[in-house]
Amino acid sequence: MKLNIAVLPGDGIGPEVTAEAVKVLKAIGMAFEHTFNFDYGLVGAAAIKEHNNPLPEETISLCKKADAVLFGAIGDTAYDIDPDAKVRPEQGLLGLRKALGLHTNIRPVIAYDDLLNKSSLKVKQIKDTNILIYRELTGGIYFGERKLSEDGNTASDLCEYHRYEIERIAHAAFKAAQSRKRKLTLVDKANVLESSRLWRRVVLELAKQYPNVTMDFMFVDNAAVELIKNPRQFDVILTENMFGDILSEEASVIVGSIGLLASASRGDKHAMFEPIHGAYPKATNKGIANPIASILSAALLLDHFDLSDEAALVREAVDKSLQLHITTPDLNTRYNNITTSKVGEFIEDFINNPEETNLNFTNIHLGQSTII
Repeated sequence: MKLNIAVLPGDGIGPEVTAEAVKVLKAIGMAFEHTFNFDYGLVGAAAIKEHNNPLPEETISLCKKADAVLFGAIGDTAYDIDPDAKVRPEQGLLGLRKALGLHTNIRPVIAYDDLLNKSSLKVKQIKDTNILIYRELTGGIYFGERKLSEDGNTASDLCEYHRYEIERIAHAAFKAAQSRKRKLTLVDKANVLESSRLWRRVVLELAKQYPNVTMDFMFVDNAAVELIKNPRQFDVILTENMFGDILSEEASVIVGSIGLLASASRGDKHAMFEPIHGAYPKATNKGIANPIASILSAALLLDHFDLSDEAALVREAVDKSLQLHITTPDLNTRYNNITTSKVGEFIEDFINNPEETNLNFTNIHLGQSTII
């Protein structure tokens, strides 16, 4: 297979973790005789510095021509401290989602056995957690009309949804549930918000088309509690834009690090794959950024093109890196010399040597991260 992949490293640790995902994809290409071409573009603060625009037209064009987009991270503290800034890095990501029509965001939340003790939650609460969060991505309060009064003392953000926006992601979530445990939970705030009541009506109507899926409802405040108390009760979570943003961030507590959470953003014509973590400026260029979420996002990219064996090998390599504690400091208390690039190198090496029978940590030279 030949794929043209647009790579947008972005800001902060984005370039570092994305480099490891590209490294892994190149290894997969070699191992399975695929041709992956990578073309790079600017977005976020990096694009503002070059073009005074967080999403230049050439970046949009690059992404529209590509078969898929691999995204890093976005954000810069210089813009966070100025509430009056008219141009912000995050506008690049929101604009890209809109320009590419990426309306469905899929976020897997998996509690890895080898990392159960890394979570601040009890092992018995989180063991065997496997959740798929379907977050609507191009509607709601993030894209609604914004108003600020002339005196600057009153502001509003409109949370607006159309029936078709709800229908298209609900169908996708129901179909995903059919291939899993056949349970779907709609998270909303229908006791207060009219937009949530529309979500309930539409999803209830669609549920009739999926009689083999059990459906329940949960208010977002209760869902936030239950996600921590008993995450194993969830299978597929369907929710709107802002609720999905918050809940998936909260879910990082379950897995032990936000550096493990990948995502896929899909539209009718385009798809983008990215870790859910931010730019983490304090860690930039220190070699401590966890690249696994970005690498797992690359696995989701492979899934998207039905390259199942290839995606499975990437996940097997990630599992082995976790088993052997070949991880960055956010997950590693045993070894202090494993950097972002060493994690990527190990996963790359595993892909090149999947049949290695003597794979043991004592046989790995950490300076080289090479299986011998």
